[in-house]
Amino acid sequence: MNLRDLKYLVSLAELKHFGKAADACFISQPALSIQIKKLEKYLGVQLLERNNKSVLLTDIGQTIAEQAILVLQEADKIRELAKVAKDPFAGELKLGIIPTLSPYLLPHIMPKLSQSFPKLSFYLVEEQTQVLEEKLRQGKIDAAILATAMQETNISQHFLFEEKFLLAVPSAHPLAKQKKAKLENIQQTGLLLLEDGHCLRDQVLSFCQYSTDIEKQNFRATSLETLRHMVIAGTGLTLMPELACYPHKKITYIPLGAPQPSRQISLYWRTSSAKNILLQALAQQLEKLSKAI
Repeated sequence: MNLRDLKYLVSLAELKHFGKAADACFISQPALSIQIKKLEKYLGVQLLERNNKSVLLTDIGQTIAEQAILVLQEADKIRELAKVAKDPFAGELKLGIIPTLSPYLLPHIMPKLSQSFPKLSFYLVEEQTQVLEEKLRQGKIDAAILATAMQETNISQHFLFEEKFLLAVPSAHPLAKQKKAKLENIQQTGLLLLEDGHCLRDQVLSFCQYSTDIEKQNFRATSLETLRHMVIAGTGLTLMPELACYPHKKITYIPLGAPQPSRQISLYWRTSSAKNILLQALAQQLEKLSKAI
């Protein structure tokens, strides 16, 4: 048994398909099948239930795959410890960020981050919150910039900035003439929202006291840009994070009165990470750069 075989098993556990797992591991499908059979023979247990359409793990196979994830994470930590010992600010950093923040924050900060950490190669991962949280737990990314709290014992948090929400309305809409909008305005007119899975959707609903009546039921967007264009087209209103509020002659952004909605943006990483020194320095630099935007 070796780390390579454990990696093959974990890939099968995640993808449930020999062809996809083989591609992910950069080997042929027959070679992957052979290695898994060797692992089963070595361990003396059946790890997989095989059929023509998919792959299912047996109960013991699932348990071993979960343990294999931990073993691979510890092996990665050993390699990272060796790299960090040479230079804690060199190498590769896998940084996750949510899609409702990524295109509006990264262009402002990435050039300066690269200047601050010239020996560091940034690998950026844009995914929804739940996906990033799981990738962080599994060690697939080193840190994540999120707008929801991860309250776990092995997760460190560094607050970066608070981002306000503005009400985006068509410039021809009667509300566009107001200096401030109220919650009552939203409840009366309804909002265009993102689809399920986006933390921004949950944050907007939370501000509106979890009343799904405020949502226009005939449409859910996959991105903030889709929401913006729907507002420009006069289809409806939405709440937009401040960084995403680009000027446009057909759209007006209105502040909301108290309680003013906002979201807390923080950097999260595993407390046990071998890159802890680097991540603390990164968090401080991110906070500094965010305040300068």
